[in-house]
Amino acid sequence: MVTPPEVDLVHVYSDARARVLDLVAGLSPEDATLPVPACPGWSVHDVVAHMTGNVEDVLAGRLTGPPTDEQTAAQTARHRNEPISQVIEIWCEMAPDFEQIISAFDVWPAAIDAVTHEQDIRGALGQPGGRDTPGVSICAQKVIGWWSPPSPIVLHLDDQPIRCGPGEGEPLGLRTTHFETLRFRMGRRSRRQLAALDWSGDPIGVIDHVVVFGPSPYDIVE
Repeated sequence: MVTPPEVDLVHVYSDARARVLDLVAGLSPEDATLPVPACPGWSVHDVVAHMTGNVEDVLAGRLTGPPTDEQTAAQTARHRNEPISQVIEIWCEMAPDFEQIISAFDVWPAAIDAVTHEQDIRGALGQPGGRDTPGVSICAQKVIGWWSPPSPIVLHLDDQPIRCGPGEGEPLGLRTTHFETLRFRMGRRSRRQLAALDWSGDPIGVIDHVVVFGPSPYDIVE
Protein backbone atom coordinates (compact mmCIF):
# COMPACT_ATOMS: atom_id res chain seq x y z
CA MET A 1 0.00 0.00 0.00
CA VAL A 2 1.27 3.46 -0.88
CA THR A 3 0.72 5.98 1.90
CA PRO A 4 -1.11 9.11 0.72
CA PRO A 5 1.31 11.97 0.03
CA GLU A 6 -0.73 14.38 2.13
CA VAL A 7 0.28 12.65 5.39
CA ASP A 8 1.67 15.21 7.84
CA LEU A 9 4.41 13.34 9.68
CA VAL A 10 5.12 16.28 11.96
CA HIS A 11 1.52 16.17 13.13
CA VAL A 12 1.76 12.41 13.73
CA TYR A 13 4.95 12.86 15.75
CA SER A 14 3.88 15.94 17.69
CA ASP A 15 0.51 14.44 18.61
CA ALA A 16 2.17 11.29 19.96
CA ARG A 17 4.76 13.39 21.79
CA ALA A 18 2.01 15.48 23.42
CA ARG A 19 0.21 12.35 24.60
CA VAL A 20 3.44 10.90 25.99
CA LEU A 21 4.13 14.12 27.88
CA ASP A 22 0.62 14.00 29.34
CA LEU A 23 1.29 10.44 30.50
CA VAL A 24 4.68 11.02 32.11
CA ALA A 25 4.53 14.61 33.37
CA GLY A 26 4.27 14.50 37.13
CA LEU A 27 5.17 10.83 37.48
CA SER A 28 6.65 9.96 40.84
CA PRO A 29 10.23 8.65 40.85
CA GLU A 30 8.81 5.21 41.63
CA ASP A 31 6.40 5.24 38.69
CA ALA A 32 9.14 6.49 36.36
CA THR A 33 11.09 3.32 37.13
CA LEU A 34 8.21 0.98 36.27
CA PRO A 35 9.32 -1.69 33.78
CA VAL A 36 8.00 -1.48 30.23
CA PRO A 37 6.95 -4.99 29.14
CA ALA A 38 7.19 -4.09 25.43
CA CYS A 39 10.80 -2.89 25.87
CA PRO A 40 12.62 -5.58 27.87
CA GLY A 41 15.09 -4.14 30.33
CA TRP A 42 13.75 -0.60 30.05
CA SER A 43 11.79 1.52 32.49
CA VAL A 44 9.37 4.31 31.60
CA HIS A 45 12.24 6.71 32.28
CA ASP A 46 14.44 4.81 29.83
CA VAL A 47 11.84 5.02 27.05
CA VAL A 48 11.52 8.78 27.52
CA ALA A 49 15.31 9.07 27.61
CA HIS A 50 15.51 7.17 24.33
CA MET A 51 12.91 9.40 22.67
CA THR A 52 14.75 12.47 23.90
CA GLY A 53 18.07 10.96 22.87
CA ASN A 54 16.85 10.48 19.31
CA VAL A 55 16.20 14.21 19.09
CA GLU A 56 19.56 15.09 20.62
CA ASP A 57 21.50 12.69 18.41
CA VAL A 58 19.84 13.77 15.17
CA LEU A 59 20.38 17.46 15.88
CA ALA A 60 24.01 16.79 16.89
CA GLY A 61 24.63 14.83 13.68
CA ARG A 62 25.27 11.57 15.54
CA LEU A 63 22.24 9.83 14.09
CA THR A 64 21.12 9.68 10.46
CA GLY A 65 18.84 6.63 10.63
CA PRO A 66 17.22 4.33 13.18
CA PRO A 67 19.56 3.99 16.19
CA THR A 68 21.56 0.85 16.80
CA ASP A 69 21.37 -1.06 20.08
CA GLU A 70 24.59 0.62 21.14
CA GLN A 71 23.17 4.07 20.38
CA THR A 72 19.94 3.45 22.26
CA ALA A 73 21.96 2.16 25.23
CA ALA A 74 23.96 5.38 25.16
CA GLN A 75 20.77 7.43 25.06
CA THR A 76 19.30 5.80 28.14
CA ALA A 77 22.62 5.92 30.01
CA ARG A 78 23.05 9.62 29.21
CA HIS A 79 19.94 10.57 31.16
CA ARG A 80 19.81 7.80 33.73
CA ASN A 81 20.69 10.00 36.69
CA GLU A 82 18.39 12.86 35.72
CA PRO A 83 14.80 13.16 36.97
CA ILE A 84 12.24 12.49 34.27
CA SER A 85 11.07 16.10 34.52
CA GLN A 86 14.51 17.26 33.39
CA VAL A 87 14.56 14.80 30.50
CA ILE A 88 11.14 16.06 29.40
CA GLU A 89 12.39 19.65 29.53
CA ILE A 90 15.26 18.80 27.18
CA TRP A 91 12.90 17.01 24.80
CA CYS A 92 10.45 19.93 24.71
CA GLU A 93 13.23 22.44 24.10
CA MET A 94 14.73 20.55 21.15
CA ALA A 95 11.61 19.03 19.58
CA PRO A 96 10.69 22.00 17.31
CA ASP A 97 14.03 21.80 15.48
CA PHE A 98 13.68 18.03 15.21
CA GLU A 99 10.19 18.40 13.77
CA GLN A 100 11.57 20.66 11.04
CA ILE A 101 13.84 17.78 10.02
CA ILE A 102 10.92 15.35 10.04
CA SER A 103 9.04 17.70 7.75
CA ALA A 104 11.94 18.35 5.40
CA PHE A 105 13.01 14.73 4.96
CA ASP A 106 9.83 12.70 5.67
CA VAL A 107 11.42 10.88 8.59
CA TRP A 108 8.98 8.00 8.95
CA PRO A 109 10.99 6.15 11.65
CA ALA A 110 10.62 9.13 14.00
CA ALA A 111 6.84 9.16 13.67
CA ILE A 112 6.51 5.37 13.96
CA ASP A 113 8.86 5.30 16.96
CA ALA A 114 6.84 7.96 18.80
CA VAL A 115 3.48 6.29 18.16
CA THR A 116 4.88 2.89 19.12
CA HIS A 117 6.52 4.06 22.34
CA GLU A 118 3.39 5.92 23.39
CA GLN A 119 1.64 2.56 23.50
CA ASP A 120 4.62 0.93 25.24
CA ILE A 121 4.42 3.54 28.02
CA ARG A 122 0.66 3.18 28.26
CA GLY A 123 1.12 -0.54 28.80
CA ALA A 124 3.64 0.05 31.59
CA LEU A 125 1.40 2.58 33.34
CA GLY A 126 -1.83 0.65 32.82
CA GLN A 127 -3.37 3.57 30.94
CA PRO A 128 -4.70 2.28 27.60
CA GLY A 129 -5.76 4.86 25.04
CA GLY A 130 -4.75 6.55 21.82
CA ARG A 131 -5.56 3.46 19.78
CA ASP A 132 -7.90 5.12 17.29
CA THR A 133 -5.71 8.11 16.50
CA PRO A 134 -4.81 9.03 12.91
CA GLY A 135 -1.19 8.32 13.82
CA VAL A 136 -1.87 4.68 14.62
CA SER A 137 -3.73 4.22 11.33
CA ILE A 138 -1.09 6.04 9.28
CA CYS A 139 1.85 4.20 10.84
CA ALA A 140 0.09 0.83 10.56
CA GLN A 141 -0.45 1.35 6.86
CA LYS A 142 3.19 2.35 6.42
CA VAL A 143 4.55 -0.78 8.11
CA ILE A 144 2.15 -2.86 6.02
CA GLY A 145 3.72 -1.29 2.96
CA TRP A 146 7.08 -2.68 4.12
CA TRP A 147 5.65 -6.20 4.48
CA SER A 148 6.81 -8.75 1.90
CA PRO A 149 5.80 -12.21 3.13
CA PRO A 150 7.05 -15.16 1.06
CA SER A 151 3.50 -16.29 0.34
CA PRO A 152 0.44 -14.09 -0.25
CA ILE A 153 -1.60 -12.75 2.64
CA VAL A 154 -4.81 -10.78 2.41
CA LEU A 155 -4.97 -8.52 5.42
CA HIS A 156 -8.53 -7.50 6.31
CA LEU A 157 -7.54 -4.34 8.13
CA ASP A 158 -10.63 -2.98 9.88
CA ASP A 159 -12.52 -4.64 6.97
CA GLN A 160 -10.28 -3.04 4.31
CA PRO A 161 -8.68 -5.86 2.25
CA ILE A 162 -4.97 -5.41 1.49
CA ARG A 163 -2.95 -8.03 -0.36
CA CYS A 164 0.67 -8.46 0.70
CA GLY A 165 3.36 -10.64 -0.81
CA PRO A 166 3.34 -12.38 -4.20
CA GLY A 167 0.63 -11.47 -6.67
CA GLU A 168 -0.17 -15.08 -7.47
CA GLY A 169 -1.24 -17.98 -5.29
CA GLU A 170 -4.02 -18.65 -2.84
CA PRO A 171 -3.65 -16.13 -0.02
CA LEU A 172 -3.87 -16.72 3.68
CA GLY A 173 -6.33 -14.34 5.31
CA LEU A 174 -5.76 -12.29 8.45
CA ARG A 175 -8.52 -10.21 10.01
CA THR A 176 -7.24 -7.53 12.38
CA THR A 177 -7.14 -3.81 13.23
CA HIS A 178 -4.78 -0.91 12.57
CA PHE A 179 -3.76 -0.89 16.23
CA GLU A 180 -3.04 -4.61 16.38
CA THR A 181 -1.16 -4.49 13.08
CA LEU A 182 1.16 -1.75 14.30
CA ARG A 183 1.80 -3.64 17.52
CA PHE A 184 2.57 -7.01 15.97
CA ARG A 185 4.61 -5.54 13.12
CA MET A 186 6.75 -3.65 15.63
CA GLY A 187 7.46 -6.81 17.62
CA ARG A 188 5.01 -6.23 20.45
CA ARG A 189 3.52 -9.73 20.25
CA SER A 190 4.98 -13.17 20.99
CA ARG A 191 5.06 -16.06 18.55
CA ARG A 192 2.16 -17.61 20.46
CA GLN A 193 0.17 -14.39 20.14
CA LEU A 194 1.00 -14.10 16.45
CA ALA A 195 -0.20 -17.64 15.82
CA ALA A 196 -3.42 -16.88 17.74
CA LEU A 197 -4.40 -13.94 15.50
CA ASP A 198 -7.55 -14.34 13.38
CA TRP A 199 -5.99 -16.29 10.50
CA SER A 200 -8.05 -18.11 7.90
CA GLY A 201 -5.64 -21.04 7.99
CA ASP A 202 -2.35 -22.25 9.48
CA PRO A 203 0.11 -19.30 9.66
CA ILE A 204 3.17 -21.35 10.64
CA GLY A 205 4.89 -20.66 7.31
CA VAL A 206 4.65 -16.88 7.65
CA ILE A 207 5.03 -16.26 11.39
CA ASP A 208 8.73 -15.42 11.07
CA HIS A 209 7.90 -12.89 8.34
CA VAL A 210 5.14 -11.05 10.18
CA VAL A 211 7.27 -8.69 12.28
CA VAL A 212 9.69 -5.88 11.52
CA PHE A 213 11.25 -6.39 14.96
CA GLY A 214 10.86 -9.30 17.33
CA PRO A 215 8.71 -11.21 17.99
CA SER A 216 8.53 -10.54 21.72
CA PRO A 217 10.05 -13.28 23.88
CA TYR A 218 6.88 -13.29 25.99
CA ASP A 219 3.21 -12.38 25.68
CA ILE A 220 2.40 -8.67 25.82
CA VAL A 221 -1.16 -8.11 27.01
CA GLU A 222 -2.62 -4.64 26.46
